[in-house]
Amino acid sequence: MVETMDELLARVQKQMYRLRDLNDATAGILATETSPDGAVTASVDGNGALVGLSLGGAIAKLSPADFEKTLVDTAQAAAYRAFAERAELVTAYNEESAVT
Repeated sequence: MVETMDELLARVQKQMYRLRDLNDATAGILATETSPDGAVTASVDGNGALVGLSLGGAIAKLSPADFEKTLVDTAQAAAYRAFAERAELVTAYNEESAVT
């Protein structure tokens, strides 16, 4: 329970700083995955948006269908890692909020 207006303001300000820190941390997420054959490297941000794509020489050996599957699977793996990292940050934020 908050006893004074100053305590309330301090508590709200602390929560705002923590929320800004969470936002900064999630904005800084970058997950990169490379396909097992090295043909595709995909990088995604904390929202799962593709922000980088690199194609290796091994793509020449792939059929169009295999290339599509490799590209999608690699980008999906990168997005999965980014979402897992974001989930860890949000969980830590929520656990800390429950204590304060």
